[in-house]
Amino acid sequence: MSNRNIEHIDRVSEIVAIEGVKFVQLQFTDIIGNVKNVTIPIDEFDDAIEHGVWFDGSSIEGFARIAESDMYLMPDLSTFAVIPWERGANVTARVICDVYTPDGEPFIGDPREVLRRAMREAEEMGFTYYTGPEPEFFLFRRDEHGQPTLEPHDRAGYFDVPTDLGVDVRRQIVNALEGLGIDVEATHHEVAAGQHEIDFRYGDALRTADNVVTLRVAVKAIAQRNGLYATFMPKPIAGINGSGMHTHQSLADIETGENVFYEPDTEYGLSDVALHFIAGQLAHARGMTAVIAPTVNSYKRLVPGYEAPVYISWARHNRSALIRVPRISPGRPQTTRVELRCPDPSANPYLAFAVMLKAGLDGIKRRLEPPPPAEEDLYHLDERRLAQRQLQTLPGSLGEALDELEKDEVVASALGPHIFERFMEAKRREWNEYRVYVSGWEIERYFTIL
Repeated sequence: MSNRNIEHIDRVSEIVAIEGVKFVQLQFTDIIGNVKNVTIPIDEFDDAIEHGVWFDGSSIEGFARIAESDMYLMPDLSTFAVIPWERGANVTARVICDVYTPDGEPFIGDPREVLRRAMREAEEMGFTYYTGPEPEFFLFRRDEHGQPTLEPHDRAGYFDVPTDLGVDVRRQIVNALEGLGIDVEATHHEVAAGQHEIDFRYGDALRTADNVVTLRVAVKAIAQRNGLYATFMPKPIAGINGSGMHTHQSLADIETGENVFYEPDTEYGLSDVALHFIAGQLAHARGMTAVIAPTVNSYKRLVPGYEAPVYISWARHNRSALIRVPRISPGRPQTTRVELRCPDPSANPYLAFAVMLKAGLDGIKRRLEPPPPAEEDLYHLDERRLAQRQLQTLPGSLGEALDELEKDEVVASALGPHIFERFMEAKRREWNEYRVYVSGWEIERYFTIL
């Protein structure tokens, strides 16, 4: 049994006894971020804790080829919790697992290990990395056959108080997340009809990445049980706001726990470390976009006019900037943070946080300086003023983003050779399939006039 599991074994044993747990889902993610699981009877769980559970990695996207398929899962007992909607005759718990190779080494293709590796680099520099992701999602109605439609469940807007089923569904989701050990801080209706956001407590990046994965599973399960369909697709409907996953970030001194981004005598309350971190993320923004906005559809969201960033810039007040600096709460320097606004909820959170951290650390190592902040609304600048600002833009398509990733050695090193190769392979395939697909828009536009 690993040392980090020992402190949790008594708590897990107590939960199993009190709840009458019958089954345990051993969960992990593929490189794309899809949740996978192996379910075992509770009688097998002690052996799983001690020796792991073997599985065939060759069938998992981006894991292993046929010749190197054997791997095993080791439960991280700190993530053990009863699944609230799986209570009843067959009470089921879940535990998030790490993936190991037959020789007992952490698997380099495990997204969780990729984030751990980046966090170890931060620790060697004296920092702990904290994140606060804000994943958004849509709730849609189903038709009489139970199939998802593109009809939002309401017509409400930002911070509205609708009275339909969605309000109760959000409450059910919050209760489920808290039952799974996630501290929810706020929940509200987002800008678009049928769009919602649930925010949980800021914390250690590995734990918040686990929480994003858990939230996606919980939201879909609770929606389904209420006759709705939940999607984390970045832009399901043209002409309205898409779903992002704005991510707040900070670094803390690994010994004292003090927020090293805070400096009271500067304009924005930011230290040199924070400014270098911002500069690093701006320098690698184009290279890491394919990881933090990883689908063809992601680039339908990253367009002007819908509160999604396009220009590689930073600011305090300007929400069209790529990186925003939220105001520091009076008397609470620990809340100092920077918000990266281009990630979306289709990203694998482990890979997303790993490349974001690696980019920021590169800025610190090289003592990069950010450009002047862009406080004006960049969407309303004409071409002449944009040219004067010399602002770069994010990639306009997945294909362009993959080209940029291929050129960025820092971001590629964050993923590691194994995941970089397989991520590029999977995403090039996705882009090429899209590129040759003839859409309904093209038929409507050209078929009868050409």
